[in-house]
Amino acid sequence: MPAPSITFAGLPSGARTAIEAEIGSILRVEDVSTGLNSSLSALAHTADGAVFLKGLRADHRWVWTQQREADINPYVTPLAPRLLFRVIACGWDLLGFEAIEGHHADYAPGSLDLPKVTEALRELSSLPCPDIELRHAEQRLAGYVADPADAKAFAGNALLHTDWNNHNVLITRHGAHLVDWGWATRGAAWLDPAHWIIWLIAAGHTPSAAEETVAFLPTWALAPSRAVDAFADASANLWEEISGSAPDDWTMNLLNAARLWQQHRGNRS
Repeated sequence: MPAPSITFAGLPSGARTAIEAEIGSILRVEDVSTGLNSSLSALAHTADGAVFLKGLRADHRWVWTQQREADINPYVTPLAPRLLFRVIACGWDLLGFEAIEGHHADYAPGSLDLPKVTEALRELSSLPCPDIELRHAEQRLAGYVADPADAKAFAGNALLHTDWNNHNVLITRHGAHLVDWGWATRGAAWLDPAHWIIWLIAAGHTPSAAEETVAFLPTWALAPSRAVDAFADASANLWEEISGSAPDDWTMNLLNAARLWQQHRGNRS
């Protein structure tokens, strides 16, 4: 279930004061879509510029993602926007990032954004995985494979983003920037291209075309076919769980994309 949303004005006054203590007097605020993983999502404008704010209640079950983003940020900038502050006040865990002017990535076939996203994947694969607490891919996916031994193929020492929702990829004239690192993971380097494939299919690519889009990434070229098959199966099972008994259109689109890829992998000669 998505985190319940809140506007900046809906925060306790003490939390708003704590934010202004970090960035100065706020002149105006733009509340933006929060997506699934954050309750607060807003652009705060000050005399010095804009700051992107995100936050969760301190007792929310996903609040650990706030710590994860704070911990990993020094290792992933400038691919990611720089973290300016983290405060915990009045029952809220709040992060402030430098604001990036850009648009959400367009994953549709023929989009001019695709090469920039591919380059971001290439850049991410070159970053060393920091020695901080991270979830492990083989553990995250262990419950979605037919045989627990299959999950071992997802293990590795690469730094992974794993959440390739196009709203987490901002496109500027300089390239693609990745936001929302709360689900950063340690695992096999080919997994991020594999995660992206499902989003590409959801955006209108055929499974074959989606695989061709990532084909020239060095990390993908090293992916064992049987391991990719297992990941496709696990992804379909994961999205089926997320969808539940009454999926919305957005979730159903991702589930259908995962199933299409699973079928494609199963039909390979």
